[in-house]
Amino acid sequence: MVRGLDHVVVAVRDLAAAAEAWSDLGFVVTPQNDHAWGTSNRLVQVDGFFVELLGIRDEALIQEPVANSFSFGAFNRDFLQSGEGGSMLVLESKDPAADRASFETLGLRVHEPFSFERVANLADGSTAKVGFDLTFLSDEAAPTLGFFTCFNRYPENFWKPEFQVHGNGAREILGITLVAPDPSDLHEFLGGFTGQREMRATSLGLELKTPRGLVTVLSPVAYEKLYGPDVAASLPDRLPAIGALTIGCVGMAERRVYPGTDHHGLTVVLEPLSD
Repeated sequence: MVRGLDHVVVAVRDLAAAAEAWSDLGFVVTPQNDHAWGTSNRLVQVDGFFVELLGIRDEALIQEPVANSFSFGAFNRDFLQSGEGGSMLVLESKDPAADRASFETLGLRVHEPFSFERVANLADGSTAKVGFDLTFLSDEAAPTLGFFTCFNRYPENFWKPEFQVHGNGAREILGITLVAPDPSDLHEFLGGFTGQREMRATSLGLELKTPRGLVTVLSPVAYEKLYGPDVAASLPDRLPAIGALTIGCVGMAERRVYPGTDHHGLTVVLEPLSD
């Protein structure tokens, strides 16, 4: 089974400022939601995919990982010590147990299961229960990035049409671009993680087509060639990294590229779609 893109976590130091920056790009940003382990988020939803702007609300509530557990809060706290940006790549899950079995069979490093529920704050001021089952993985070739699959227990409470009507016409996720010194170092892990074994190798890097969006891995030189020096300059020193997010927008006349230096470490590409 090939897994589609579910969301990307963007770790930020100032959640309100990050939400304002995305709002300035023409996106609707959800109200703040709080996690029991000390982080808070605000989301940008498109069709079946979302951006999770994540900040540390109370560091005292963050639990350190023990044995083979994974601490979402601790990982993003540590990530922020080196700067803001895309910290975690997340794929959809239709069956967490099947995901785990598949990853273990492939020899990928899988952490202990993690599930939680929380209250979601809706646009009209009401609340709803949401819940998720997460399967975390780690890859030695990308130690500063997090990866997991996400099973949504109550999609009817999570996905809301009013959060998906954006002023810039944003409609769907087209792809996520990773940058690595040697893209081939990630091909085995990403092939197993996505379930997509028919990846395309190009002169610039790797491409993995999923049911929802394209995962591309580029070298730093190829990334600069495609996106330009201003975007390349926004990459962190730590590589591999999540460099850019491409979102398709209806009613947009031309492509727009917003470098990560101005948007909390993640370059945002808005690509015109036909109506």
